[in-house]
Amino acid sequence: MRLRKLWDEGKPTLGGWCAIPSGFSAEVLGRCGFDWVCIDTQHGIIGYEHLIPMLQGLSVTQTPAFVRVSWNSPGEIMKALDAGAQGVIIPMVNSPEEALQAVGACKYPPEGYRSWGPTRAALGSPEFSPQSANRDVICTIMVETAEALDKLDQVLATPGIDAVFVGPNDLAVSSGLEPSFRAENPQHHQKIERILEGCQRHDITAGIFCGSAEMALHWRELGFRMLALQSDANLMRLAAQQLLNDIRQESTVVESKAAYA
Repeated sequence: MRLRKLWDEGKPTLGGWCAIPSGFSAEVLGRCGFDWVCIDTQHGIIGYEHLIPMLQGLSVTQTPAFVRVSWNSPGEIMKALDAGAQGVIIPMVNSPEEALQAVGACKYPPEGYRSWGPTRAALGSPEFSPQSANRDVICTIMVETAEALDKLDQVLATPGIDAVFVGPNDLAVSSGLEPSFRAENPQHHQKIERILEGCQRHDITAGIFCGSAEMALHWRELGFRMLALQSDANLMRLAAQQLLNDIRQESTVVESKAAYA
């Protein structure tokens, strides 16, 4: 997979994020040139009935698609992969046992316990096999709690983890800090850096939700290689607000000039 090659070369990758349940919005993001796009079924409002059209929309653009599942549930992980996701992002992985469960659901025996039934995953891929799937699927776990941080090296030592994705807000909340993707609190920032350093020790790609171009540049400079930007919902809201503000400000200027004419 192209993503693995980029990560192996130490190159950062920029990810889009889908919270809107729409195959068309997924295709639009895919057309924008992101290195990957995640379909968020945890905090987005996306159900399984929306997942297939969204994966189809991304397939058209040949953009690697991740699915963030709602929990570390083997059945949910397998359904996302059978639907054609190239990888999964699994939240709230807090122990080596939970990491092993996550990896096992991503891989066919003997490396895991994924059940055979690649209904859509094998479409158009005559060479699809347990071996090829085990090689290609990207298993990304989320380290986003104080509990996971306490067991960081044991979690990261689990074979089969390809990437670790930091949820900065949950990490802050579980540590008794205010949620913030900017990590202004030095304690919060240090915790995120600890996860990055752990990933580097274990040769695992480190990812994080950035929330802005400024923070994407910041985390990229530190060494994160899986950088998630704004969601489609936030991009639409921010662009709409900016458009309205620009017009209203311009209208105010015109009215002010007219008043003094």
